[in-house]
Amino acid sequence: MDLDPEDVFKDEEDDPDNEFFQQSESSKEYVVYLVDASPKMFNTTCPGKDQKDEIHFHVSISCIAESLKTQIICRSYDEVAICFFNTREKKNLQDLNGVFVFNVAEREQLDRPTARLIKEFDCIEESFMREIGSQYGIVPGSRENSLYNALWVAQALLRKGSIKTADKRILLFTNEDDPFGSLQGAAKADMTRTTLQRAKDIQDLGISIELLPLIRLDEEFNVSVLYSDLIGLDSEDLAQFIPSAGQKLEDMKDQLRKRMFTKRIIRRITFHIVKGLSIQLNTYALIRPTVPGAITWLDSVTNRPLKIERSLICEDTGSLIQEPPKRFQPYRNENVKFSMDEISEIKRISTGHLRLLGFKPLCCLKDYHNLRPSTFVYPSDQEVVGSSCIFIALHRSMLRLKRFAVAFYGGSSRPQLVALVARDEITTAGGQMEPPGMHMIYLPYSDDIRDAEEIFPDTEDDAPRADKDQIQKAAALIKRIEMKDFSVFQFANPALQRHYAVLQALALEEDDIPETIDETVPDEEGLARPAVVKAIEEFKLSVYGDNYDEENDHLGKEKVGGASRKRKEIAENAAKDYDWADLADNGQILLETLG
Repeated sequence: MDLDPEDVFKDEEDDPDNEFFQQSESSKEYVVYLVDASPKMFNTTCPGKDQKDEIHFHVSISCIAESLKTQIICRSYDEVAICFFNTREKKNLQDLNGVFVFNVAEREQLDRPTARLIKEFDCIEESFMREIGSQYGIVPGSRENSLYNALWVAQALLRKGSIKTADKRILLFTNEDDPFGSLQGAAKADMTRTTLQRAKDIQDLGISIELLPLIRLDEEFNVSVLYSDLIGLDSEDLAQFIPSAGQKLEDMKDQLRKRMFTKRIIRRITFHIVKGLSIQLNTYALIRPTVPGAITWLDSVTNRPLKIERSLICEDTGSLIQEPPKRFQPYRNENVKFSMDEISEIKRISTGHLRLLGFKPLCCLKDYHNLRPSTFVYPSDQEVVGSSCIFIALHRSMLRLKRFAVAFYGGSSRPQLVALVARDEITTAGGQMEPPGMHMIYLPYSDDIRDAEEIFPDTEDDAPRADKDQIQKAAALIKRIEMKDFSVFQFANPALQRHYAVLQALALEEDDIPETIDETVPDEEGLARPAVVKAIEEFKLSVYGDNYDEENDHLGKEKVGGASRKRKEIAENAAKDYDWADLADNGQILLETLG
């Protein structure tokens, strides 16, 4: 069975149990961008890319704008809302002072990002002071608490959907580490308490709060004053918070127009270990290919997405058939009818659960057994309490005994055996690099494994073999040009980057197409280093010898290629001289059958 490289990653639309690319409601994300608009955000600056100072408010706006542009490409069905606090004007459903929810016409406050939203948000700095305004929302002698109001409005915006079907987040941009610093005594303590309680209520609803602090190089953002308690930061994580938050902010400023698949749950499965003992697992796809988005058909008048509907019409009466269609199978002069549910049940081989069959040594698992990207599995106690404890015990035993588990898994159309390989946690000084868990590797059928064959159509001789000296010179060359700490995530697909740039220019009606950088071109400067040039020359000398003429060799190959093409043309023209239909009718074609 030949494998199509693209089909390995492709969705199986007719298979409802396929999980590799399954994008269900559980992977949807709701985000509220909460931006501090106090005067300090307009007065404080930080160095930008060109070493010119940028005000913190501009940095926040540019970060969100880039994030929205990326989101349209990356996760167009995620929904966002943009909310400013410490504003002069107010605009929110709760009618709270100091909070302004930014939106455009024909769009809900929490909705998918649109081209109009991005265009108007890009220009908001020009009209912000005139239409929205900036002021301190927490001042002595006033009971107004703009931060509390902002969290309340954000919580109300995120009432949409359930935490079981969507991830909900609040991203807070501010450069003020002590918003209640102007207050004293009981007033400060009361506002701090009520604000922290509001944040705790939000987190109890399954909504995460993330802080993105904007700081100057000569200033320190003291998280422990308020925000460590507000976002639920442990004391152990305080030292690493500012560097990680700063990196997150840089990622938002500089992220490319590419698909960024976050590690979200693909689906939940039940793992049957023995009779009467089952646990729940969450599955994750750790790596996926990046392809252009699917085509969406739009109405030419309203520009709205078209909804495809199918109706069945009776051939005799021309009326619509309301009942679901039934299929039949002729049997002894009688048509046996089947409903669609009965056919689905007949075809169903597996329930979609994962069933443990046994264990084998890790040495039995070969590299060529991995025909498609594996799925990462991790336990969940959400529905089956105790799943984590059982999974950890199984995980530790497999690591200690160097075994992998063999299990049966699959849907109705593709049942198969899988290997569960335990992976230990990988940590560095900066924290966790890879979590512990198991990789579910999809094992091949016997027909999927073929012996390697060496085919040389232009010659009957065996393939030339490299000697020891040539192998050493090749190894030295590879060592010289090897990339340190290489990762596929370091390079973006230039064709897709260009594709996204054109889409952005069309959607936002920009005059110029954003420039894209092709990071896949050879590093000419690196290849010109003396050590690399020396290694290349030594390799060429060991393979081709002293008298090798590269230009003549190239011309010789062109001549061979031209002769081969000429022979192919002669063979094709000779085949055209026959009337194959007439020869077949007269039985003059000899067919060879392979038995």
